[in-house]
Amino acid sequence: MKWISFHKNNRYKALCVAFMLYAVSLCGVAQNNEQVYKFLRFPSSARVNALGGSNVSLVDNDASLVFQNPSLLGTEMDKRLAVSYLSYVADISLGSGVFAKKLSPISAGAVGVNYVNYGNFAGADADGNSTGSFDAKDIAINAFYSRDLTEKLRAGVTAKYLYSNYEEYTSSAIGFDVGISYFIEDKDFTFAVVAKNIGAQLSAYNSERLSLPWDLQIGFTRRLSHAPLRISVTAQMLNQWHFDHINKANAITDESQAFLPTLIKHLVLGVELLPSDNFWVGIGFNPKTNSDLKLLNGNKWGGLSLGAGLKAKRFNIGASMSRYQASSTAYMLSLGIDLGGQ
Repeated sequence: MKWISFHKNNRYKALCVAFMLYAVSLCGVAQNNEQVYKFLRFPSSARVNALGGSNVSLVDNDASLVFQNPSLLGTEMDKRLAVSYLSYVADISLGSGVFAKKLSPISAGAVGVNYVNYGNFAGADADGNSTGSFDAKDIAINAFYSRDLTEKLRAGVTAKYLYSNYEEYTSSAIGFDVGISYFIEDKDFTFAVVAKNIGAQLSAYNSERLSLPWDLQIGFTRRLSHAPLRISVTAQMLNQWHFDHINKANAITDESQAFLPTLIKHLVLGVELLPSDNFWVGIGFNPKTNSDLKLLNGNKWGGLSLGAGLKAKRFNIGASMSRYQASSTAYMLSLGIDLGGQ
């Protein structure tokens, strides 16, 4: 995996991007806790799903990774298409698709869509009389852009239009992701910072407008020098500290809010076994998901995920499984195609 070299070390551009990330993080603190379009927190790649559901620093020729961090988009993804499908629970499903294109020797663009279909529902009025069936869905239409600032530094931005329809209730919104990645090729090390879902509703379901699932994430990925292993650590939801609502949701009153347990909830851990360039096996753990799904009598597997993938000359396929719901396992498939034939 190689990023394109940029002949000029433009420190000014790098400082501008860093300042922008800091500024939007301050804006996010003022948002309230009631949020909409939470499906944007779900992974759009079987590989990310296998590594705990969140990863902003994994560099590979997989176009679906740009949903996690727009600065992972690069010229090396020229004419690559990626689609993914997640079977969540019952007839609820999530899917995504993205196509990337090289725009110049140091820039790339992509267009993509991700959605969730909540299935069909039987409608009824206040007296219990049938009003027919209806469906419910959320959708995001995305435009991505990235640019190499230096040989090791890349910045990216995502603009997204969001639309939601639940029977007669609809909502729309505009959101943005801003990311920056620092990549050292000879050490296979990446450090990244991403501000996700900055924006607001254009129209609300009713008179009250809710905030987007704003999230500030920092992560790194490093391949070990003397073992075919790659480790990723992602810190998520850094725009808030405590997760008090978890206790209320699970009726657990003794959950610790001490520093270390709270810090652990912010981290997502992933490990990949890479016996060759064409095969990977991944396992991940998301402590916050585990805490969210904690029950008095079990669900010890909540937050644990695993998967594997194969690469061919023009195709790659991945499959993973995880637990986002206490009573069922979610399965995800991803397919990538190099339409450029390289």
